[in-house]
Amino acid sequence: MRRFFALLLCGLMLLTSGCAYAAVSSQRGEGDYELFFREADLSSVPGGDALRPEIIHLEEDQRQDPQEVAQTLLTALLDGPTDESLCSTIPPGTTLLSLELDGSLARVDLSAAYRSLSGISLALADYSIAMTLTQLREITAVTITVRGQQLAYRDKQTFTAQDVLLSSNEDVVSTVKATLYFPDQSGELVPEERTLDLYEGDTQADAVVKALAEGPLDKTLSNALSDGFRVQSIWLEDDICYVNLPSVALEALTEQDALETGLNALRRSLLSLDAVEA
Repeated sequence: MRRFFALLLCGLMLLTSGCAYAAVSSQRGEGDYELFFREADLSSVPGGDALRPEIIHLEEDQRQDPQEVAQTLLTALLDGPTDESLCSTIPPGTTLLSLELDGSLARVDLSAAYRSLSGISLALADYSIAMTLTQLREITAVTITVRGQQLAYRDKQTFTAQDVLLSSNEDVVSTVKATLYFPDQSGELVPEERTLDLYEGDTQADAVVKALAEGPLDKTLSNALSDGFRVQSIWLEDDICYVNLPSVALEALTEQDALETGLNALRRSLLSLDAVEA
């Protein structure tokens, strides 16, 4: 629960990055809009918000129709930031399937890659989209679906400019680069490069196990850890990673291949960490 303590999604004013956000906003000129991205180095904003805007300029002929403006902004948001101190909250490979204005409500439909998000990562992505679109006076609320379906595990489905996103260094405290391995259609393990969030109390190994359990971003790949495969505990001593697997759960796996695939994916993913030698 501590991971989500500072993430309040309903009923308060929207908070942004304090003075830094105000300074960027005050520099906006005619035709300037803001795209909201995450700070790449969260340790550089202690006590501040994770999201910060980057300015994009649209010429007069690009901003005549509100729906076209919204599509242009969201496409640019999906392309990612040009500022290297920022990073996208949205998974690579996510594409815009449709964006429609229903009165003052923007209905956004995204490709399947967006479904890989959960928890704080999902909230950051949802609000980066909502904050980008609700700066248009014609849009006061945003709904976000994935291939026409709502994400049932969200706390809410409609986002407005009055909602709040509180995020601080008490949430994501660092990141780590890792290579995760998932089976393709032939059963061969395929690498997927990822940057994983580390929360207070997490280790790099914890983050790898959690990301493996959540599955691949590339939907042509399959989950490496089948139902019943779970890690009971994991720890690092010097440069050796120790993994404790509950024997009862493993014995319940019906296919030996599933166990071997899970073990190999776990081993190779953990070994991709600089801190792990064996």
